[in-house]
Amino acid sequence: MGIAIAFASGKGGTGKTSVAGAVAACLGAMGKKVLCIDCDAGLRNMDIILGMSDVSVMTYADVVEGRISLEDAAIAHHDLEGVYFITAPFNPDYSDSSMLGFRNMLAQARENYDYVFLDAPAGIGPGFEMACKYADKAIIVATCDRTSLRDGERTHQRLRLLGVDDNCLIVNRVSRKLLKSIGSTIDDAMDETALPLLGLVPEDPSVSVAAGLGKPLILYSKKGASVAMLHIARRMEGIKTPIMKIK
Repeated sequence: MGIAIAFASGKGGTGKTSVAGAVAACLGAMGKKVLCIDCDAGLRNMDIILGMSDVSVMTYADVVEGRISLEDAAIAHHDLEGVYFITAPFNPDYSDSSMLGFRNMLAQARENYDYVFLDAPAGIGPGFEMACKYADKAIIVATCDRTSLRDGERTHQRLRLLGVDDNCLIVNRVSRKLLKSIGSTIDDAMDETALPLLGLVPEDPSVSVAAGLGKPLILYSKKGASVAMLHIARRMEGIKTPIMKIK
């Protein structure tokens, strides 16, 4: 039985989608079967992060509304074995029947995949609720600035109201210089959000370059953020791996 994990953030610009796509790619490289579902109908950027923008893909609404099976809708990555993708519809339906259909789709996905990654839209609107309500756990992605961390803490509270209590934190785009300039530490980030730390990801221009080239991060770079994503994937698999040190 697989696990459905929502990737959430209190605000945009935290790099949530980049983290979700990169960790999925690492898990695929480790031999796991991962289904990435873009639930952010407003932006729909996960295909770029995965390097699948040139592939015609079905939306999760096609599955929820019975037009196509989950097996046929999930498109396999052409370069990363074990990674599959379904995108968000342009005009999502958040009615009770669609929410029920989404829940049923996730139940089926758990039977067929080791991991189901749900890229939730930023904020706490109906798209967030659909992506997170039926998840088994959530990973909140935040940056070091206080507004992002406060929003992350509020996202954590909202997740708990939805019944999602198993939540953790990834602090993205970290630099020692930034932490020093704002007089903050990673312990402060954990205190601000009241979340356990899953991993740190350093500020790394390779993330943007890889997306611009339409390549998954692990196929473009073997250092910096790419290594941090692999460390996170290993910890998700229960492999004892140290938190990456930020230089």
